[in-house]
Amino acid sequence: MNDSFDISYYHSPIGLIQIKSINHKICSVLFVEKETEALMIDSVLNKECIKQLKEYFAGTRLQFDLPIFQIGTDFQQKVWNEVYKIPYGDTTAYALLAHKIGDIKSIRAVGTTNGKNKIAIIVPCHRVIGSDGSLTGYAWGLDKKEWLLKHEIEHSGPVEGRLF
Repeated sequence: MNDSFDISYYHSPIGLIQIKSINHKICSVLFVEKETEALMIDSVLNKECIKQLKEYFAGTRLQFDLPIFQIGTDFQQKVWNEVYKIPYGDTTAYALLAHKIGDIKSIRAVGTTNGKNKIAIIVPCHRVIGSDGSLTGYAWGLDKKEWLLKHEIEHSGPVEGRLF
């Protein structure tokens, strides 16, 4: 078993993205300021992730097909699994996510968990917004969140019930 990360970088239209995988699963896709790893290993999986990200940014990929893994509590896993299911070009609210996981009182915990997502874009935490349609919190800045949502709207057409 390989216990070291394979690390790659992708220069996206909205910033540099660092991709990490371990044991044949993507474990982080993060916006970063600069390449910081001295040793990069462009594994087959990381190259596939970059390919799929390029397709996403070109507007031709609406869903990712990559093995992913994040360390988290059972609650966090439930939240991330629900976030993963939000369709391309659609949005949901924190309260709706809390309802879907069966704990309507957990709205704040859902928001905190969403903010701890380490697999940006693929686990589309940018698709979670305020109940009133406002853009709230995004670990990499509201400008990126707004860009991603507008990009998806542009490439998906109208979606019934979209909040944003």
